[in-house]
Amino acid sequence: MPDIDREQRTEEATPRRREELRKQGQVARSTELNSALILFLGALVLYFAGPGASAGLSSIMTNCLGEYISRPLTPAACSTMIVHVGASALGAFGPLMGGLYVAAAVASYSQVGFMVTSESLSPKLDRLDPFKGFGRLISAKSFAKLLATLLKVSIVAAVAYLYLRYRMKDYPPLLDCSVAMIYAMFCRWTFELIFIIALAFLVIAIADYGFQRWDFERDIRMTKQELREELKRSEGDPLVKGRVRQIQREMANRRMMHDVPKADVVIKNPTHYAVALRYEARKNKAPVVVAKGMNLIAQKILEIAREHGVPEVENKPLAQTIYKTVEIGSEIPPALYRAVAEVLAYVYRLRTRRTVS
Repeated sequence: MPDIDREQRTEEATPRRREELRKQGQVARSTELNSALILFLGALVLYFAGPGASAGLSSIMTNCLGEYISRPLTPAACSTMIVHVGASALGAFGPLMGGLYVAAAVASYSQVGFMVTSESLSPKLDRLDPFKGFGRLISAKSFAKLLATLLKVSIVAAVAYLYLRYRMKDYPPLLDCSVAMIYAMFCRWTFELIFIIALAFLVIAIADYGFQRWDFERDIRMTKQELREELKRSEGDPLVKGRVRQIQREMANRRMMHDVPKADVVIKNPTHYAVALRYEARKNKAPVVVAKGMNLIAQKILEIAREHGVPEVENKPLAQTIYKTVEIGSEIPPALYRAVAEVLAYVYRLRTRRTVS
């Protein structure tokens, strides 16, 4: 991202900006949350898959030190032994490793979703600049990370110390227990300690993730100039768009003026509004608005209508209502049928009188 003062970045990042940064691998992410989730989920996987892995490892060691050691070391025997040991190891540690892989995938997906990008792997020469590297080492962000790491280690150490101190009362009775029982108890306490540390680590990681999101949102803010350029790229230059709209309006007005001579009547108010109607009983259920306008456009409609002998009728409420509620090329609504029918009837009577005379 460009090196611009954070004080100048006052605008929220646009969706397009966020998408571009995501393609580059720049998202709000906490490595602490990844580690905490992997530790917590990994502890769960180890708790359930650990006994199977331990039994599998014991079986492999028993076979290697017992059955296999007495066999002659022929190529066929070695091949069989390697295949058998490999299959046993896969059966013993496969669920454990698969569970850890799923834990890592869940930890990553929970933060950024599904994301595949090679941008972060591409070589960048500025990373080799020793001055920039030294600047990153002594930056405020690096100092904050150091403090956060020290705080995390201190909290985890305190949690471990308090748990071990709590368990000290259970150590003396172990002197009267068998080795198997002592081993089982130490395994249980170890799992309890791992879970407690994982929970403490998870709380710290969630707080770190909240800070990372806040810091990321602050970093990706945009200046007003960047926002204007972004809008230009996504929506086009406003000047060009305005010119296109103007050309479209001019073309629509030319088409509209071309249809005025075909109208049956022009309803006016008296010069502020003008609406030209055409009614073809075979094609339309109701009269159609072929042109409309106000002020200069209305005067132009009236001028063309007079040139071609299209009758004019002054009806202020009707002209305003049709202008505001009916689009060009649309039929008038049923609510206006009666008023328009009276106008058309008047025009038809006027034409009949002219024809008779």
